[in-house]
Amino acid sequence: MIYLDANASEPLCPEAWDAAVAAMEMGGNPSSVHQAGRRARKLLEAARERVARFVNARPADVIFCGGATEANAMAIHALGQGRPLLIGATEHDSIRAAALGATPIPVLATGQADMTELKALLARQPYALVCLMAANNETGVLHDIEMAGKICADAGAVLHVDAVQAVGRVNRDWLALGATSFSLSGHKFGAPTGAGALVTRPGLEINALFRGGGQEGGRRGGTPALPAIVGLAAALGRAYRVDQITAWRDEIEEFCVSCGARVVGAGAPRLPNTACLALPGVRAETQLIVLDMAGICVSSGAACSSGKVAASHVLLAMGLGDLAGQAIRVSLPWNTDEHMVRTFQSAYAAMAARALQ
Repeated sequence: MIYLDANASEPLCPEAWDAAVAAMEMGGNPSSVHQAGRRARKLLEAARERVARFVNARPADVIFCGGATEANAMAIHALGQGRPLLIGATEHDSIRAAALGATPIPVLATGQADMTELKALLARQPYALVCLMAANNETGVLHDIEMAGKICADAGAVLHVDAVQAVGRVNRDWLALGATSFSLSGHKFGAPTGAGALVTRPGLEINALFRGGGQEGGRRGGTPALPAIVGLAAALGRAYRVDQITAWRDEIEEFCVSCGARVVGAGAPRLPNTACLALPGVRAETQLIVLDMAGICVSSGAACSSGKVAASHVLLAMGLGDLAGQAIRVSLPWNTDEHMVRTFQSAYAAMAARALQ
């Protein structure tokens, strides 16, 4: 099997595996006051400090939770009280579902948020909560978070950044760029599923979504998933082969274009590992089935929509029309090698030749 669906979930990296297994073997609840509990607590806080160092935040401002869907919901729940909501037109469904009724921020044909439109929207709805993803999960397109942060600051708005696809791949100081808060999820960079974090500006008060027993400083109730959390922290510390992954991504795109494909978002800065490939006249579902039968795992959009192959709201917002239902996403994992790339190219060429003859 050739796995090229890293934006759905990266393969577990060795560092995260070792850290998670050690935590499971150790046992203990970080809220317990006895010896085993104190040991678990020490492990939890060491993970918090490691994450904080990586994202340039204070440990006290890192709130561990079950994943980015929860972190996004937590941010909207805490920051959106009494504020109009503005969200990018290509946001992940976890933002769209938590911000029902929000005003969409249009995107340009490249997939990047239209900053002129954002400024105009904030002129009419100042003091809004703006939600804008750092990198799109389907196209890999990077939004200009620094510009968005400046526009929000001038309008008195607050900015939440869904940084899930960016963290570990294109690292930025999101708080310094103007974010009030941002979310991350461990399984997007090689950690186990089940752990993520909401990171906030220093001292920001968070109205808990889950109250429970007062864990995470009263901001997120529930016993923390310690093995997944320490795995998350361990995965953040590993090196990411940006240059090599980018080179393979570019090779794949060039090859697929020679087979008749179009690269979506090619004119914008993008994640190093993501290629969104539209094959005119061939349904995305057909492409997925053919490639899956060849032993290759890719996707047609967000994994949260598994079982539903339909026109992507992301690509429709970019003005792609019928092509929105004819695109697949190839997202290279950290362990990509030349064999995986060549096998995909061969299968894609054969598929395109049959479909377009």
